[in-house]
Amino acid sequence: MKNLKTKNILILFAFLAMFSCADSFIDVASPDENSEDFFNTEQDYQDALVAAYDYLQATSQQFQVGEIASDNTLAGGESATDTPGIQEIDDMIHTPSNDILRNIWTWNYTGVNRANYIMEFQDKIDFPNKTSVLAQARFLRAFYYFELVKWFGDVPLAIDKRIQFGDQFNIDRAPKADVYALIEQDLIFAAANLPYTQPETGRITKGAAQALLGKAYLYQDKFSEAATVLEDVIEKGPYELLSTAEAPLMWENDHENNIESVFEIQYSDVDGGSYDCFPCLEGNYAVGFNGVRGYDGPVFDFGYSFNVPTQDVVDAFEDGDIRLGYSILDIKQWIADHPGASYNEDAGYEQTGYYNRKYIARLGDANRPDAALTNPNNTRAIRFADVLLMAAEALNRGGISDTRAQDYLNRVRRRAFGDTLHDITTTGSNLTNAIYHERRVELVGEGHRFFDLVRTGRAAQVIPGFQAGKNELFPIPIEEIELSGNRWQQNPGY
Repeated sequence: MKNLKTKNILILFAFLAMFSCADSFIDVASPDENSEDFFNTEQDYQDALVAAYDYLQATSQQFQVGEIASDNTLAGGESATDTPGIQEIDDMIHTPSNDILRNIWTWNYTGVNRANYIMEFQDKIDFPNKTSVLAQARFLRAFYYFELVKWFGDVPLAIDKRIQFGDQFNIDRAPKADVYALIEQDLIFAAANLPYTQPETGRITKGAAQALLGKAYLYQDKFSEAATVLEDVIEKGPYELLSTAEAPLMWENDHENNIESVFEIQYSDVDGGSYDCFPCLEGNYAVGFNGVRGYDGPVFDFGYSFNVPTQDVVDAFEDGDIRLGYSILDIKQWIADHPGASYNEDAGYEQTGYYNRKYIARLGDANRPDAALTNPNNTRAIRFADVLLMAAEALNRGGISDTRAQDYLNRVRRRAFGDTLHDITTTGSNLTNAIYHERRVELVGEGHRFFDLVRTGRAAQVIPGFQAGKNELFPIPIEEIELSGNRWQQNPGY
């Protein structure tokens, strides 16, 4: 990670040797189970913490696929067989043999295991920054478990210990409620023991913990709890919306970690991975893969034309909404406005003429070691606009205060339109629908839409091919069920 990661890269590589990838549902832990040779100094704990942060970078794929699974974008790519796992999820025909879903399962469990490795030996020694290390580790564990419960529902739950190979024969899938309970406990601890600002860019903050806690509450329809913690972030945190003039710059490399960033996953252009080892990447894989196929011209660089927005999401933007211009690239209009620019109009699959402008390569990115794998653009995982809209939803759906919900919603809309003429004054269910609409256009391209639709019961009405009672969850990878000795039952419908 920039600042957090790059200065520790050699230390990290040495530490990762203890967690070499294995053909199991999580990485096999170090054979030194008692860690007699580790966790003897504060630096050991800090190195282990960096390793736990490391798997945040693998989430670029699941943020991308979370968007493709929704009605916002299509898989795209070169052809109908380009990355079949993504194509299947887009068409809602994915099965337990989907390799993308196994990546999501394995990578997040690796993150859980690395955080749990720290927690397993939390009492071995004392040192001045121990509480901060544990708070960051617990946030990371909560984040990885939140992703797992979002995608798969009930999942095996380990607390303060690693899941080592062989344990899968004796561990059951825990009910979602139990997983969420741990997530809440971890985030409450992290929020209570971390500052709003860290001296090192990329480290977890109090605001990030509060925002993720509010999101976890919202996913469980715990509206009062969500409203309380999210409003605390709004009132006491250091965050603000960028201005109408600044907003289009939000996605540029030199505007990372800005005042609107609550939780941002850090990337660098270090050449550390390959197509055979996506978790080894230091760069944001999604950025290059979302780009325009065969593009040559100003501002942008070429890409592989995945994750292409639909006409439906383009039409969702109201007249005068500046977000359309910086969220979605209309390539034909762009070419018309920039003489000399070109792209391969005849190449690619499911091409709509639109691209995810937030996460596509900028000019010069192709000069890095591997344009597709070393893009340094961060993932803006939780923005202040998201916090405002989550708070508005909790206040409205919880019957707490439509007035405050309108205020938070309209703060986002005023930035989008540059005036107060587009303020929302409706209440009740009409306000709910207005908030849903605002989340779609504000967060398009960021990987939230599918899960917003599922948790609010709207997915079957708007996602082509979505089957109610089945596609709310993704299947447990078949390899993991087999590795459990068929102890774990598959999700319904698969």
